[in-house]
Amino acid sequence: MGEFLADWYLWSKSLHIISVVAWMAGLFYLPRLMVYHAEQVEKGSATEAMFQQMERRLLRAIMGPAMIATWVFGLSLVFTPGIVDWGQVWPWVKAASVIAMTGFHEWLAARVQDFAAGQNRITGRNYRIANEVPTLLLIIIVFSVVVKF
Repeated sequence: MGEFLADWYLWSKSLHIISVVAWMAGLFYLPRLMVYHAEQVEKGSATEAMFQQMERRLLRAIMGPAMIATWVFGLSLVFTPGIVDWGQVWPWVKAASVIAMTGFHEWLAARVQDFAAGQNRITGRNYRIANEVPTLLLIIIVFSVVVKF
């Protein structure tokens, strides 16, 4: 298996980067949609139905598949011989950050369900703050992988 992964390393790495970009785009955009949904949309309106549909489609059609692809291709890189030295700190930092990013994704999914059920209790201001979470995690992930601290 290791030889197969080594032969396909550059393909896996490319597909990992593409899926990360797609996932991050969703993680940046969905909280921004939620800001507008929480602040400017009248409950029960056609606009609210449109926002709910946009949020649901973004989550299910783009973010979910991109997150799964990120994990699949990321794990293929982890298991490629000679790529990750678990004796260093950076892979642990990256792993913890990716797990946190996945937790944030799941938190957003729960908020989409809250909006759909008419039970959102989070303010637009709090969604703006939450919108910074993926940025901070992305910075940690990129520096841990590139600088290998």
